[in-house]
Amino acid sequence: MTEQIKIDFEKTIKTSELSKADAKLKKQFLKKFIKNGFPSRKLENWKFSDINQIIQKNIGELSFYNDYSSSNKIDTSIFVDGLEHNKIVFINGRLEKIDFSYEDKNKVEINESSNFKNNLENNNSLTDLNSAFTNKSYIILIKKDYYLKKPLIVYHSTNNKIKSKNINLRLDFQLEQNSSLRLIDFFSHTSKKNFINVFNNFDLKKDAILKNYKIDNLQNENIKYSFNNIDQDENSISETFILSCGSNFLKNEVICNLNGKYSSAFVNGIFSLMNRQQHEIRTIINHLVENTKSYQLIKSVLGKESKAVYQGKIFVNSEAQKTDGYQLSKAILLDKTSEFNAKPELEIYADDVKCSHGSASGSLNENSIFYLMSRGLNYQQSKELLINGFILEVIEKITDSEIKNLIKNIIELK
Repeated sequence: MTEQIKIDFEKTIKTSELSKADAKLKKQFLKKFIKNGFPSRKLENWKFSDINQIIQKNIGELSFYNDYSSSNKIDTSIFVDGLEHNKIVFINGRLEKIDFSYEDKNKVEINESSNFKNNLENNNSLTDLNSAFTNKSYIILIKKDYYLKKPLIVYHSTNNKIKSKNINLRLDFQLEQNSSLRLIDFFSHTSKKNFINVFNNFDLKKDAILKNYKIDNLQNENIKYSFNNIDQDENSISETFILSCGSNFLKNEVICNLNGKYSSAFVNGIFSLMNRQQHEIRTIINHLVENTKSYQLIKSVLGKESKAVYQGKIFVNSEAQKTDGYQLSKAILLDKTSEFNAKPELEIYADDVKCSHGSASGSLNENSIFYLMSRGLNYQQSKELLINGFILEVIEKITDSEIKNLIKNIIELK
């Protein structure tokens, strides 16, 4: 792998418009990645999901995509129907379309950047890989006191031009004071056996509101990693919802840093897996000042030979008095071969806090199924009704009614 990654990296540098300083910085990231390699079970954060083995088993020899010179045709069938929205379209990691036609032009800015210096000290080899190979970083700025009129959908799409490739993408969202963004990350892939590595960074100023919905619903044979860092100032709110059911393997990491008083973070997610799929959600909520709040609810429905993992940590700094943190995960195992792993963590250094966590897993209640069948439903209908009721609690946590209805339609939940 070392020789291949060096060859692909040199091609990336030659075809890019980077300054010498930026090229040198990218070489530092590459050096860090080569030193540490893909994460394995030796790392605590990857103890349940060895992405090194997963890539070798599902992809084999991986090359690193670096040809962004030619454009890709946009298949409009990937666009979400029934919801007026702004669009940013990536195909094979290349930006193909930006459409903010619903918004005031002077209230939203999109700029290119090559500044990755803030990532150099991290200990995540996949973000190092991302910083080394990302062609361009894009900054989306929402101006002060502006609420986007329509949601923004970022389409992450690939086509059959690529196979056994690693694609890296980075977006930075900056929400100025008292601004608001409704963002949907929508994954749509017709390619096979690729590793997609996405890094999102969010900077929320005072009174800003972020509502981010990550939808991986369409069945595909790709491996994905999504890293999301959220920094929040005073009285800001972040709401993250994850629908995790389409890819062969997907890991979502969400890191929330509650830096300002009265800031809040909400993370809710659904796993719906079958047929040897393996998905994971890992969250870290850092309560760094007093009077902050977090809430997390993750539910899983796991079919034959599927595996879901939830690692959730609530960290409370010594100065973060009056913290309110809650975390709960539940799983329904539909087959004896399905597996759910949970690792809830509390790390608390303040004494005036209210924090709790819990986890539970089991099969469907046969008595409940029997009761529903006695009311005229067949066995399959009874199972579906119980499963829908189980995941509905998570859907109802979505505070935007328009997007809540969209997600209900996507998963055919009435």
